[in-house]
Amino acid sequence: MPIYGTRPEAIKMVPIVSALRSSAHFECLVAVTGQHRMMLDQVNELFGVIPDFDLNIHKAKQSLNGIMARTLDGIDNILSIHRPDAVVVQGDTTTSTAGAIAAFNHGIPVIHVEAGLRSGDIASPFPEEGNRKVTSQITKLHLAPTALSKDNLIREGISPFDVVVTGNTVIDALLATLDKKVLFEDLRLEQLSAPDSKILLVTTHRRENQGDAMRGVGQAIAEIARREPAVTIVLPVHKNPIVREAVLPPLEGLTNVIVTEPLSYGEFTRLMAMSTIVLTDSGGVQEEAPSLGKPVLVMRENTERPEAVHAGTVKLIGTDPQNIVREVATLFNNSQAFSQMANAVNPYGDGRAAERTVAAIAELFGVGKRMADFESDRLRAVSNPEHPVDVVSVKDNN
Repeated sequence: MPIYGTRPEAIKMVPIVSALRSSAHFECLVAVTGQHRMMLDQVNELFGVIPDFDLNIHKAKQSLNGIMARTLDGIDNILSIHRPDAVVVQGDTTTSTAGAIAAFNHGIPVIHVEAGLRSGDIASPFPEEGNRKVTSQITKLHLAPTALSKDNLIREGISPFDVVVTGNTVIDALLATLDKKVLFEDLRLEQLSAPDSKILLVTTHRRENQGDAMRGVGQAIAEIARREPAVTIVLPVHKNPIVREAVLPPLEGLTNVIVTEPLSYGEFTRLMAMSTIVLTDSGGVQEEAPSLGKPVLVMRENTERPEAVHAGTVKLIGTDPQNIVREVATLFNNSQAFSQMANAVNPYGDGRAAERTVAAIAELFGVGKRMADFESDRLRAVSNPEHPVDVVSVKDNN
């Protein structure tokens, strides 16, 4: 039983759902919580996934504890009736941790997809870092996306035999989506498809950035728009009113800034492929954009996804407005700096992560054998126990 509730989880879980449903060994019952309602439904529809159970827990201005309580109660009822042989959860959301706890309390094995990511700071990203550490403690089979994530788990005392390096299923989903012909609902975006367009794609929503930091992000975007009139800035703005109240006021009246409602995954993938540079505080975008050869500037103080930083396609720049403006301007105006980052390096997967996932689950139940671990030789070479590279922070970029 895969359990998920947000758009990022759905993107990374639907390849696994498809692979499980194609397997001769398993019956796959999908449970969704609806932690993200509309955005979750868009992904399921794009990939043709019809959930077997839908808790529909979403409420306006929902709290983390409210999400946890409603998810635990709803999943508890489902597990009591249907008793799956295993529960599969993904990543670090409140849904995934609640699903894992509910399964653990029923004595049902937990399989954790995208296991082993660590930032080293329990408060950043919040609540994700705490969620994934809790989930790791009650997981039976850890499906790490990279060798570095596996190293993190082993340092925390997890048996190496219980960890399989699969690559990240976000690459499976990305490759499948790029093959789909998706049209933009917003006609302003269709007009940006000319090959010589200069596009800065911006996403921001992180809880730890909300407040002064996010207001500074809005000011930085406005300053970039004024300094770079030939650049079109596209901001698919998050539904959270706290985000909108912080970011949008400085952008009013700027003709080269396009603010849109949240895009469907298919639209966002197409826009990302069209973009010149990506400015983000998202975790998933750090994994997707490097696969498309896009330089990624990350507005965070640290990252639990260091692989692309070491590969040179991602750079941490923090949330200081002046630094954001300076780093973006450098990439747009310094061709050497741009070319050094615009390398189509894919440290996160090869499109076979879902296949490795199902093989690992088959071995867990004695009906198959796991595949060889996914491994990026270039990144593995820089990892050693005396100088681990599981965490990267802004100071490492300076």
